[in-house]
Amino acid sequence: MQTPPDASGPSAEAPPDLSIIIVNWNTLQMTRECLESVRAALIGPDAGRIVAETILIDNASEDGSADMVAAEFPEVRLIRNVENRGFAVANNQGFAVARGRQILLLNSDTLVHGDVLSASVAYLDANPEVGAMGCRVLNSDGSVQLTCHQYPWLVNEFLMTSGLWKLKRPRWFGRYLMTDWARDTEREVQVISGCYLLLRREVLDEVGPLDEAFFFFGEETDWCRRMTDSGWRLMFAPVGVITHYGSASARKLNHRRDVLLTGAKIRLHRKHGGRLAAAAAWAMALAFNGGRAIYWSLRALGGGGAARERATHFRRVVGDLSQWWQGGETT
Repeated sequence: MQTPPDASGPSAEAPPDLSIIIVNWNTLQMTRECLESVRAALIGPDAGRIVAETILIDNASEDGSADMVAAEFPEVRLIRNVENRGFAVANNQGFAVARGRQILLLNSDTLVHGDVLSASVAYLDANPEVGAMGCRVLNSDGSVQLTCHQYPWLVNEFLMTSGLWKLKRPRWFGRYLMTDWARDTEREVQVISGCYLLLRREVLDEVGPLDEAFFFFGEETDWCRRMTDSGWRLMFAPVGVITHYGSASARKLNHRRDVLLTGAKIRLHRKHGGRLAAAAAWAMALAFNGGRAIYWSLRALGGGGAARERATHFRRVVGDLSQWWQGGETT
């Protein structure tokens, strides 16, 4: 059975099959659409036979998101933060109150389709050796997002920063994002995207929550690494689809975003590979952004606002990264 939209949640006598954790920060309309799709999946004609609860943590949004959720989705358990505490902390707040046998990290900029929720729960139930799984993820135009991939080992970082991953031959160059795979078959993976990451309760109890040292980016990669280190299998299973709008926003030129992303990668390598691995990741990031700063600065000499904007962007990133290591951020 499904929880009706006007109910306060599953009964206290038995835990729900699924706890859906959503973190929101100033994405009012996308959050509304996400929750509408979740509601439809749980009570609509495509609903499966699962009991679910939805928990939304609002990171001090200024666009009225929290009030919208309270007014339009009374079945959702709403946690209001008075400041933006970051993705990891907010999800951990959700874990602390979640009661489900299985727990789903779901981004606020997603839409779930059909019976993907119930099919995902059924998949984990049928595969007890699997600790976590991801499903097929589509962009807004219907193309497939390259979610679920390898761990960002230094060789994979090199392939990405050098741009070699874009070459179709040899196929090995695309190993990090597994670019030769259409995401239409079941496959074991090393990292599952946090836009849709379903894990069983036992995994959370064993490996612990997200590492709150990662404010933004890197949290799920670290988490997945800890899961595999504990002996759990991570799987991609095409049991259903969701739409994820995040790739569009990720393509926007944003200096702060790039610094946070790079910093998370360096922290990740420091934690799992040591100081030398972190230094190598930092050097590659500095070379990548430095090369682009030089290229766009030269392009800007010929005029053009776009070239000047990009040159300024990459110079600012290089400036921040140059100071980043000395600031002790890798410790």
